Formats: sequence, C-alpha cells, structure tokens
Amino acid sequence: MTTVQKIERAIEQLPGDQFSQVRDWIVKKDWENWDAQIESDSATGKLDFLVNEALRDAKSGNTRPL
Repeated sequence: MTTVQKIERAIEQLPGDQFSQVRDWIVKKDWENWDAQIESDSATGKLDFLVNEALRDAKSGNTRPL
C-alpha cells in the first residue's frame, strides 16, 4: 500500500469536523502553491504575453469581457 493510499484510508475514517479541517488545509495549501507558481512565472517573464495582449487590446479599444 502506498503512502497516498494510507492517507486516503485515514482520511476516510475521520469524523466530519476533522475531515473538514483536513479539506480546508488541503485547499489552503493548493492555493498557496498556485500563488507561488504565479509569482514564479511572473518573475521569470512567462506571463508577459498576457500583459502584452492586454496592453495591445487596450490600445486598440478591443475589450473583452472576463
């Protein structure tokens, strides 16, 4: 049995309030990882194409709904 399988089984046995705590922790960690990835991508220029596209659209008056 893998570590992930062991964790899954342990989570399945948690009472509702503890399950909610684990779920909230996982969601928070996921968002923290996402934020870190966005910051890294931005710092290395990987998102520059989005800025350039937005500036190009703004200059041309081409606005699109989000």
